[in-house]
Amino acid sequence: MTLKSLWIEQRSQLEGKHVRQIISFAGDGKLRDDNPTSKEFREFLSQIPSEHLIQYLDECLSEKFEESGFVLKDIVNQIGKRLGFKVTDGRYRGTQAHVGYDGLWVFPDNHAVIVEVKTTDTYQINLEAIAKYRREIIKQEFATEENSSVLIVLGREDRDTTGLEAQIRGSRHAWNIRIISVDALVKLMKLKEDVEDPKIIQRISAILIPREFTKLDEIIDLVFFTAADVKEEIIVEQESDTESPGTESKEQPVSFHDACIKRLEILMQQSLLKRSRTTYSNSSDQLRTTCAVSKEYDRGGQLHYWFAFHPHQKEFLEKAQEGFVTFGCGTEETLVVIPFIEWSKWLDNLHTTDDGNRFYWHVNIAKTEDGSLFLVRKKGS
Repeated sequence: MTLKSLWIEQRSQLEGKHVRQIISFAGDGKLRDDNPTSKEFREFLSQIPSEHLIQYLDECLSEKFEESGFVLKDIVNQIGKRLGFKVTDGRYRGTQAHVGYDGLWVFPDNHAVIVEVKTTDTYQINLEAIAKYRREIIKQEFATEENSSVLIVLGREDRDTTGLEAQIRGSRHAWNIRIISVDALVKLMKLKEDVEDPKIIQRISAILIPREFTKLDEIIDLVFFTAADVKEEIIVEQESDTESPGTESKEQPVSFHDACIKRLEILMQQSLLKRSRTTYSNSSDQLRTTCAVSKEYDRGGQLHYWFAFHPHQKEFLEKAQEGFVTFGCGTEETLVVIPFIEWSKWLDNLHTTDDGNRFYWHVNIAKTEDGSLFLVRKKGS
């Protein structure tokens, strides 16, 4: 049984295991370029939640073991995929016949980035060798001088990098290279999972590209869009409160998305990866779902659940081969799962909010005394 099959069918067999043990279950237990073990391990990484990626990163960086550097490269490339980039895994060991980069990431605007993962304390890097990788992809017409760069990923943010920074600044490659710690890269991945606005991924891409940051607008924009995105969720929840008088006092929105997704994974026999705060998909991205949750409101003696459905969620599902909308009503024990092909037909009959700055559909699911659920739509629908 492959690691992917084990994860889907017998997850408890793998959870809590050290990454060395995980690898030992795959193929011959040895990571090598182009061998079945590496293929199986990378496929496994594409199935697991980000919390497990972070666990394995910590194991690679806190203790040295055979192939820990190879594992780190694979995980860093998987983070690139979680950030929404097109990723080509590099080779564990370079050869004369292959370009020796650790990874090649292509951003949504087609900017190509050579990724070099460094784990040692000294961070002595042959910049000319990395620059050669970049020249090679330009020569192959995979990228141009203008839309390509290098990203060096360092083991930990608490290590002294002043020597490497000085080395880069003093080289002729200074304007083509950026450096980032694994910790900061993880923060970007978690940021993407915790927000909704698609513009944020564009901002993340922008700060990973070498620029002269005398003008700080792009960094400020990322902070602004993130804060506005989080505020939006609270506003929607509070608007639901005002439409259901006599309910509980206003508080931070409830969150039991993870519990809902665990039930969905069992139902669909698929691992579902978190793409943003409320969007999920399988590793191939062919099956997609949104997942919104609501606490229970008592309105005139009848129980209601309030949600918002956004245009970017609609766009996310329109690109899926198979799409669903999922609503968690009160707890994960009550899930409403609707094929998007049906859901899209109902949107015109839902109430909306459109104040010029934001637009979304109101989803009001009510429960009858006998436990049945129904969707409240516009009058006359």
